[in-house]
Amino acid sequence: MKLGLPNMAIVFILYVYGSREGILINILRIVLTGFLFGSLFGILFSVFGALFSFIFMVLFKKMNFFDMGGVSVIGGIAHNIGQLFVACFIVKTSGILFYLPPLLIAGAITGYVNGFIAERMKIHLEKSLTGRFL
Repeated sequence: MKLGLPNMAIVFILYVYGSREGILINILRIVLTGFLFGSLFGILFSVFGALFSFIFMVLFKKMNFFDMGGVSVIGGIAHNIGQLFVACFIVKTSGILFYLPPLLIAGAITGYVNGFIAERMKIHLEKSLTGRFL
């Protein structure tokens, strides 16, 4: 389990710049970190988790039902589900789904915290651009 800090940046970019920029940054992040610090399997897990997460974040953002925190929670949960699907495929067993409940809880908690921080960053950016600082 990780904190999902890239999710914070992606949800921020999704809300401030849009989905096209968000997917571009997401892909560049995965490729660069994968080749610099990871392996082929690491890139595979990252790609599926990030793309699954991004698709769901874009869909839920368009629904206008959740704030940034809620969209980030959806992203954190979807990321873990995407990675578990890849793991099930690679190890050819569904036994790995035993990890799903703790990963969903961790994804929800870190997703909310990351979304909360991203929303505060967006508010601060908007205030600084309009000249109204905290």
